[in-house]
Amino acid sequence: MVQSYKDLEVWKKSVSLVTEIYAVTKGFPREEIYGLTSQIRRSAVSIPSNIAEGRAKRSTKDYIRFVNISYGSMAELETQLIIGNNLGYLNQDRLGELLEKLSEIGRMLNGLITGLEKNLPRIPNPES
Repeated sequence: MVQSYKDLEVWKKSVSLVTEIYAVTKGFPREEIYGLTSQIRRSAVSIPSNIAEGRAKRSTKDYIRFVNISYGSMAELETQLIIGNNLGYLNQDRLGELLEKLSEIGRMLNGLITGLEKNLPRIPNPES
């Protein structure tokens, strides 16, 4: 039973990913600390942070909105990691591992959104 955002598997996996992202970006060039490194870390942190913030909201609609923000941050992170790979800061194998974890988190976020949407009241279609 989900009592808190900390009970959500997607939150746990995204927090774990943040830890990996920090470790990976430690190897990025020093001149990227305020550039790509900072952007990657912010995008990664945003994923579990928005899940937590959304879960704390009082309405399902707000929760869905914050989970959607997490999904957007995930897409940002994916793009930034690809750029890091293109610049030679991240090798192809490591990129593949991280993208696979992001893909799993994305599927879980989609499942969470779908489940939450089922709890929203149905608005009758005036044309039916």
